[in-house]
Amino acid sequence: MSEASSENFQAYLEPATFVDSDHPAVIEFAQRAGGEGGTDLEKAVRLYYTVRDDFRYDPYGVEMTEHGMKGSSVLERGNGFCITKGALMAAACRVLGIPARLGFADVRNHLASQRMVELMGTDLFVYHGFVEIYLEGKWVKATPAFNLSLCEKFGTLPLEFDGRTDSVFHPFDAAGNQHMEYITEHGSFADTPFDDIKASFIKHYPAMYADDPDRFVAGDMEAEAEADRAGE
Repeated sequence: MSEASSENFQAYLEPATFVDSDHPAVIEFAQRAGGEGGTDLEKAVRLYYTVRDDFRYDPYGVEMTEHGMKGSSVLERGNGFCITKGALMAAACRVLGIPARLGFADVRNHLASQRMVELMGTDLFVYHGFVEIYLEGKWVKATPAFNLSLCEKFGTLPLEFDGRTDSVFHPFDAAGNQHMEYITEHGSFADTPFDDIKASFIKHYPAMYADDPDRFVAGDMEAEAEADRAGE
């Protein structure tokens, strides 16, 4: 039973198109990864680390379709990027009765390889996604996008989550002397604003994304990060 009233948080507890908490694979994943015992906070923290580290961050080969942007697609693919991994975590929270929603912002100092920045043609990442979870009477932000092994290859510290403080400012290096810069906040959503994101991606990154699920750029972010560091 959630610590929040389902009447007040209905939109953040029920299944949605992309936060597909009614998908059988998502339900099984949430029950397994969240664990049987503990508080909402303890379950949310367990979900965070499972979503963060069991599924590699992969911004390549993103399928800009309804199916490809669902949280369940991460379970199907075995990887995802910030938006789909966020949708999976939000969906898993809802399965366990924990209110969860999605947040989006345009950011700089995002983890990216040199090749990806060149393909994008900019260091501005539009609609970077994270999760907002209602725990102990307040909304807390979490960013389960960047898996531990990727952070190690970039030489940066991973984002930790304790369920009580926001986890959004990713250190750019292991010294922690530069953080992700949030340029524009897009707000909070019960479900992924797919049409807006798709239009924005196609507009800003035409070399990487198109209105065609069969056209995408392949790559390996971890291998590229390792190569970038080796070439420094």
